[in-house]
Amino acid sequence: MTGNKQTYYIGIANGEISQSSTDSPWEFRIKATNEEISALREYFNQNYSTGWQNFVRAHIPFIEYHNDKSNDVYDNTLKKVYGMIYQLGDAEAKSHIESMGILENE
Repeated sequence: MTGNKQTYYIGIANGEISQSSTDSPWEFRIKATNEEISALREYFNQNYSTGWQNFVRAHIPFIEYHNDKSNDVYDNTLKKVYGMIYQLGDAEAKSHIESMGILENE
């Protein structure tokens, strides 16, 4: 990907990407190009939409979590988010993601 890399701060829980470390709580610091940030935003947008589908599904008691494809989509997209953060993140971000074990078997 082309372009200059800039520092961004990522909040997983709220799906936020900011260039300011004081705007909102953040868990990870990365260096990324505009194109990489666009891809990361797309993953967050996908999970936001899927999250609403899962919210509706949660009110249907006969569909179990482990048998619901929208949960698989959400989980797989979240792994892609963590994968990008691992690739683009600083040493602290990489260490934290490794300790989570979320990218094992990838």
